[in-house]
Amino acid sequence: MNIRKYLGPLNKNNPITVQVLGVCSALAVTAQMKPAVVMCLAVTVVCGISNLIISLIRKTIPNRIRIIVQLVIVASLVIIVDQFLQAYFYEISKMLSVFVGLIITNCIIMGRLEAFALANKPVPSLIDGLANGFGYGIVLIIVAFFRELLGSGTLWNYQIIPASFYEYGYLNNGLMTLPSMALIIIGIMIWIQRTKESELQEKQ
Repeated sequence: MNIRKYLGPLNKNNPITVQVLGVCSALAVTAQMKPAVVMCLAVTVVCGISNLIISLIRKTIPNRIRIIVQLVIVASLVIIVDQFLQAYFYEISKMLSVFVGLIITNCIIMGRLEAFALANKPVPSLIDGLANGFGYGIVLIIVAFFRELLGSGTLWNYQIIPASFYEYGYLNNGLMTLPSMALIIIGIMIWIQRTKESELQEKQ
């Protein structure tokens, strides 16, 4: 198996910076590193396992009800993830609020089910789902890194900016805590990626 062809979501076919999918949750959960990492893991688990299940039963699903079957499987996995977070990571579960439940509507997951899992074998489908989840998560973690560091002076709730900086007049940038700054950071990432990768540039 050629693993390299599944690595596109990590760079040249990234779900957020290239396909512009899943942007809403990227704006909502990236004010701090912790919820961003947990959201990354949640989407990766749901995307990978749902791809695997749909691929395993793809030949038994009537075409006219395939979307309903996909939604039932994704919703069931999301409920399991949500209950697990509430049981073992309650504070982070509260921070993520409704956005865990909204994984059901994540375009990346439904897109991979339709575009890949319904037409491919289980192992490739599992790898494709995990790769797309990680591709989504990388962007979330990068955005959260800059927003928490510049907005709060911390990373993973540990103080990074020295107290002496504040004594000399340094101030945290409150704008970085607003969702709009996540959109600006994602825009900068898209600009840098398309500047480096000529094949992603639109033809004039």
